[in-house]
Amino acid sequence: MKKPKGGHDDHKVSSDPGVEKSITACLLSAAFFGALGSSFLYGYNLSVVNAPALYIKAFYNKTWVERYGNPIPAETATMLWSITVSIFAIGGLFGALSVSFIIKVVGRRGTLLLNNIFAVIAALLLSLGEISKSFEMLIIGRIVMGVNSGVALSALPMYLGEISPRHIRGFIGQFNSILICLGVFTGQVLGLPELLGQESRWNFLFSFLAVPAILQLCVLPFLPESPRYLLMEKRDEKAAEKAFQRFLGKKDVSQELEEVHAEARAQDNLHTVSVLQMLRSPAVRWQLITIIVTMACYQLCGLNAIWYYTNGILREAGFAENILPYITLSTGAVETLAAIISGLVIERIGRKPLLIFGFSSMAVFFSLLTVFLYFQNSVAWLPYLSYVCILAVIAAFCSGPGGIPFVLTGELFEQPYRPAAFMIAGTVNWLSNFAVGLLFPFIQEKLQSFAFLVFVVVCILGSTYLCVVLPETKNKTFMDISLSFARINKMPCPPPGHEIELTLSITPDKNGKTQEVTKMESFF
Repeated sequence: MKKPKGGHDDHKVSSDPGVEKSITACLLSAAFFGALGSSFLYGYNLSVVNAPALYIKAFYNKTWVERYGNPIPAETATMLWSITVSIFAIGGLFGALSVSFIIKVVGRRGTLLLNNIFAVIAALLLSLGEISKSFEMLIIGRIVMGVNSGVALSALPMYLGEISPRHIRGFIGQFNSILICLGVFTGQVLGLPELLGQESRWNFLFSFLAVPAILQLCVLPFLPESPRYLLMEKRDEKAAEKAFQRFLGKKDVSQELEEVHAEARAQDNLHTVSVLQMLRSPAVRWQLITIIVTMACYQLCGLNAIWYYTNGILREAGFAENILPYITLSTGAVETLAAIISGLVIERIGRKPLLIFGFSSMAVFFSLLTVFLYFQNSVAWLPYLSYVCILAVIAAFCSGPGGIPFVLTGELFEQPYRPAAFMIAGTVNWLSNFAVGLLFPFIQEKLQSFAFLVFVVVCILGSTYLCVVLPETKNKTFMDISLSFARINKMPCPPPGHEIELTLSITPDKNGKTQEVTKMESFF
């Protein structure tokens, strides 16, 4: 068997001619259809409630009158609508908290497949609520869809990170972000008045939720499970070898198998750790802090608040109300385009520069937007510049901060820590999402056009932390990345080039078959 190379040559793409092989159809299919039934639905649900908002509120009022004989009180109507919108994040939190348990039982691919049950149930509840004259069905449907998204945003990045060769791990991981943006854009398009954004058709907007889920159910069962999960957790080397062969499109996958074996041996037979064990472990302390900071900045950087101002700025610019939905399509288009470009350049530029560039650019354009909003009543053409700033903020977000935090969560942790890491990252993500939705209206009421300065501070702090602490992870093995954090975690660090010493010899066993004897010096 080929002897593994030392830590410094370990991540050179040129070291293995097989690495240069083109991306296989199997790997692309797993990335696309895995994301289609997962992150696409999350993005779609972020935008789908905007177009039919007035019709849903009218349905709430009509149902209330039929039940109680009186129009719904204004406070109650506001409360029901707020619950309908915000409870999606509560469902997401439940999903994030449960994902590590589901993954342990059914695996990465199995979790994605099982998660489609929530999408189909949510589609039925949301689309049949009007016929059943039950606004409670819409609220329950939103929380069920939130559970689906909470599970998806943890299970999908984990699956994509584990099936990808390290030289394209970031590119494959960005399918998560690209499909989120495509989902947002699809929700905007289908919500147009000419399509499903009408009083007689709005429930079909929610019926569409079942389509990506069914497509994933039709394709994903024929694609392999994560080979790392099969080998390290299920101890099924034969299945792992077949999975590697299909994903990589080559027969000889001994180097990939040995890499996973080495990682398993370095963990000294450590089983999957719990969240509590992870929080107590000094070996991953700064990885955990980095993920918490990055995921909090992902939600608290202000992108969700941008949508609050978009239509108002367009009205100030003089655009007619009936063409606003078509103009706001530009936000979804810019979002999707920026995510695609980020996916194409991530392996050349790296994760760290894209994150720092994204957050820094957002701070700049938020500052400009604050100035333009403050003076927009004084100068007639300033609302146009405000809208350009909004598009620039969206593009900056999707260039890095919009997808890379999910990629990093899978990269900064080795196999035993990964499920707990995604559970913690998902919890921070959804709690931060809920906090922005809850607090921003009050911040906006108090600070008016200066509200975006809060997000400027968040973006500056986030980019500063990442600049100081985060190592570059592109084209590195998971063990290389762990070594990058060894010094800052004050863990024993092996001499350069000797992260793992492997002495391999082939000896015959009793039956005359070859047997691998391995000696390893671990840095743990």
